[in-house]
Amino acid sequence: MSMLDRIVGLWRRRKWIALLAFAAPASMVLGLVTSLPNIYRSTATILVERQQVPEAFVRPTVTGEVETRLQTITQEIFSRTSLEGLITRFNLYARLRARLSTQNLVARMRNDIILVMKSDATNPGGAKMVAFTISYRGSDPAVVAEVTNTLAALFIDENLRVRSRQATGTANFLRAQLEETTGQLDVQERQVSDFNRKHMGELPQQMNANLAAIEQLSTQLRLNNDRQTLALARREALERQLADVETAPAMATTSGAPDTAATRLARLRNELRELRTQYTEKYPEVARVKAEIAALEREQNEKKSDAPSEAATPTPQDPSIRRLKAALTEVDAEVKALRKDESRLQAATARYQARADNTPLREQEFQELSRNYQTTKDHYQSLLKRYQEAQLAEDMEQRQKGEQFKIVDPAVVSDRPAAPNRSRFLLTGLILSLGLAAAAVVLAEQLDTSFHAIEELRAFTKIPVLVGIAGIATRRDTVFRRRRFRLATALAILVVLLLAGGSHLAGRGNATLVALLSPGGS
Repeated sequence: MSMLDRIVGLWRRRKWIALLAFAAPASMVLGLVTSLPNIYRSTATILVERQQVPEAFVRPTVTGEVETRLQTITQEIFSRTSLEGLITRFNLYARLRARLSTQNLVARMRNDIILVMKSDATNPGGAKMVAFTISYRGSDPAVVAEVTNTLAALFIDENLRVRSRQATGTANFLRAQLEETTGQLDVQERQVSDFNRKHMGELPQQMNANLAAIEQLSTQLRLNNDRQTLALARREALERQLADVETAPAMATTSGAPDTAATRLARLRNELRELRTQYTEKYPEVARVKAEIAALEREQNEKKSDAPSEAATPTPQDPSIRRLKAALTEVDAEVKALRKDESRLQAATARYQARADNTPLREQEFQELSRNYQTTKDHYQSLLKRYQEAQLAEDMEQRQKGEQFKIVDPAVVSDRPAAPNRSRFLLTGLILSLGLAAAAVVLAEQLDTSFHAIEELRAFTKIPVLVGIAGIATRRDTVFRRRRFRLATALAILVVLLLAGGSHLAGRGNATLVALLSPGGS
C-alpha cells in the first residue's frame, strides 16, 4: 500500500475527528478576534532642553542624571492621587469601575502608560540630546490622545516644580548655613578684638616696637647716669668750695687733699652705667654696685649731719656763700629729678621688657585665634559664593531658563488601532487549530487497535491471510448510522457554536485581554 493510499484511508476514518478538533479552536479564535475591542495608542515625544544660560555664568544647583530625575517625576505622576484624578477627569475605565476597586483601576492605568527613554536623539546641529516618549493606550482614540498630552504636560509642570523646589531648598539651606557661620565669625572677631585690647603691647606685631622702646630707654638711662655723674661731681665741687669758704683757716691744709669718697662714688656710677648696657637690673653685679653706691651716699649724708655746729658761719650777707648755697640747691634738685627720672625709666624698661618676654606666649595664643578665625572666614566666603550662585540658579529656575522638558511631537488621534492585530491572531489560531486536529488524529490512531488493511494483518502475524471480507451493512444498520451521524453532527455544531459564542462574549470589550495579547502587554 502506497503512502497516498494510507493518507486517503486515514482521512476517511478520522476526517470527522479532525474537522471537529479543527473547528472547535478555530471557532473560538474567530469569535474572540471579531469581538475584541480596538485599542488605540498615542505617543508624545518630550525633549530635555539644556539650560539657556551657559553654565560658565550660572551654575545650576539641580544636578544629576536626567534618568534619575525622570524616575522621581514619574513616581510623582504615577501616584494614586494623580492617576485617580485623571481617571475621574476623563471618565476612564467606565465599564470596569463596577468590578474593580480604585486601587486596581490605578494599577491598570499605570500598565497602560508606557515611558521610553531615547538617549540617542539629536538636534539640528548634530549634538546629542536626551528625549523620551510617553504613550497611553485605550479604547477611545480621541480620549487617548488627550490623556497622553495631559500626561506630557504633567511631566513638564512637575519637572519645573521639582527643579524650582530643589533650587529653593538649596538656597534656603545655604542661607541658614551662612547665617550660622556669620554668627560664628562675629564671635571670633570679638574674641580677636578682645585679645588685642587685653594684651595691647604684647602682640607679635608690636615686638619690634617694644625692642626699639627698650633700646631707647637704655639710651636714656645711660644719658641719665652721665648727667647724674656730672651733677654729683658739680655738687662735690660746690661742697668743697663751700667748705673752703666756711673753714677758711683750714683751707691751706685741705685744699689740695683729694676727696676719696666722691671719687669712688663717681667710679661706681660709671661702672653701674656700663653694667646696665649689658645686663638687666636683676643681674647680681648690678645689684652689688647699686648697693655700694647707696652706702656711699648714706655715708656722705651722715658726715654732713655730724659736722660741728660750732663751725664758723659766715654772715648771710656774704654773696659768695649765698651763691654757692643756691648753686648747691640747684644741683641737689637736679640730682633728685635725675634719680626720679631714672626710676621712671627703669620702670618703663621693666614694663617693655615684660611685654617682650610675654610676646612668644601671646603669639602662640594669637596664632590659634587667627587660625580659627581664618578657617571660619574662608568657610564663610565659600558659603557666600555658593549662596550667591544658588540665588542666581533659583532665579534662573523661576524664570524657566534652566533645563526644561519640551514637547516636540504632541500626541495625535490615531486613525488605526494599535491592538489587536486580528490577522496575526487569526493566522495563529488557524495554525494552532490545524496542529490540534493533527494531534487528535494521531491520538485516535494510537488508541485504535483494529486492523484496517490486509497488509497490516499480514505484518502483524505469520498466519497466512487468504482474503479480506468487507462488512455487510443491513438497511437497519444504515439507518442507525445516519441517525447517529446526524446527532453527532448537530452536537458538534452546537459545541462549536457554544465555543464561538463564549469566546465572543469573553472578548467583547475586554481591553485587558487585548493588552495581554499585545506585544509588551502586561
